[in-house]
Amino acid sequence: MMGAMEILIGILYPSLLGLYGDRGNAMIVKKRAERQGLIASLIPIEIGSTPSFTGLDLLIGGGGQDCEQELIQADLLAKGRELRAAVEDGLPFLAICGTYQLLGHYYQTVMGERHQGLGLLDLATIAEPHRLVGNISLQCENLALSRGTLAGFENHSGRTYLGNCKPIGRVLHGHGNNGLDLTEGAVHHHCIGTYLHGPVLALNPHLADFLVDSALMRRYGSHYYAEPEGLELETHLAALSRK
Repeated sequence: MMGAMEILIGILYPSLLGLYGDRGNAMIVKKRAERQGLIASLIPIEIGSTPSFTGLDLLIGGGGQDCEQELIQADLLAKGRELRAAVEDGLPFLAICGTYQLLGHYYQTVMGERHQGLGLLDLATIAEPHRLVGNISLQCENLALSRGTLAGFENHSGRTYLGNCKPIGRVLHGHGNNGLDLTEGAVHHHCIGTYLHGPVLALNPHLADFLVDSALMRRYGSHYYAEPEGLELETHLAALSRK
């Protein structure tokens, strides 16, 4: 039990970004933290709000279609300076699909419209007419997780190409960033971008535990000791085996 320690979990634009169960990721992190005696609070961050990103312990952003990305773009750019500073300070940030794309230099739609991103991750995304859809699994190479695999569901028209940032790892089954180079996601400090929906943390509780551990180490210098077991582990293994 972790005593009176608490973590503040920010949720980016929860009323707009939540495709394929992504809103569930924040709930899963909260529940796993509470099971270990932590006090966990969810902080919604909507358009026009003025959050203190540096005061958060963990941040989660979900997926959205092009119209939602266009709606949040200006607001996200306005929040960009403080968000970048928080990530550079080690803020754990799970960014999925639409949020992931807007953390790069730009996202270009199928119609050729280019939406400026934060440039927080060294990558760019260009949409194509054919979507990359289906179950996906990968071998983690640049995240120190208690288990070395992740699994989920992907559905995206964007093809993401990395610059100097590292991918989460290598695709075992599915498409990943662009369907060509077998990479999936991107990692910068404790900021993790990925195309895995699901919600991804329900299928990969060890990733949820990694995020909570990173949050505790940043705020308290204390590790979070938890290990998926029983049905949690079975869920991950079942998702990993899906083709």
